[in-house]
Amino acid sequence: MEPIVDFNGDFSEPGASAVPWADALAVLTGSEMFWLSTVRRSGRPHVTPLPAVWDEGVLHFCTGDQEQKSANLLANPACVLTTGTNRLHEGLDVVVEGTAVRVTGRDRLSHLAALWKTKLDWDFEVDEEAFHDADGRTAWVFGVAPDKVLSFGKNPYTQTRYRFS
Repeated sequence: MEPIVDFNGDFSEPGASAVPWADALAVLTGSEMFWLSTVRRSGRPHVTPLPAVWDEGVLHFCTGDQEQKSANLLANPACVLTTGTNRLHEGLDVVVEGTAVRVTGRDRLSHLAALWKTKLDWDFEVDEEAFHDADGRTAWVFGVAPDKVLSFGKNPYTQTRYRFS
């Protein structure tokens, strides 16, 4: 999945160029923690950190079926996931905009559970609908295929947009 790359020179240092998609993808695949932004039914924003796993062009995360973010996503699946660094002069921040879709099916969930184990050392049991932890809690899995990804480089400062058709 190769996106259309748009460099925004208005928000970049003179002489800078677009960050290659491979660099943004390396951040998406290598990052463990992301910030998920959703909207409550009242319209107020809700932001929370959580781990996520990139697989087959989709960013996946899980959340308890009773958590606020689950309720938010059921009412309005539009969301943003952000990752990067807390450094001002180094690193690359990446923002994924898209629509969260529940992931179900034992085969797909088993594949994702194996990725969670490999990347994060989290163990999940799987059924047709969700992950389950050792304490019996249910976690729904969501996937966000990006509509748009933004990257913000910091040395030099750059802004690059990746659009997906």
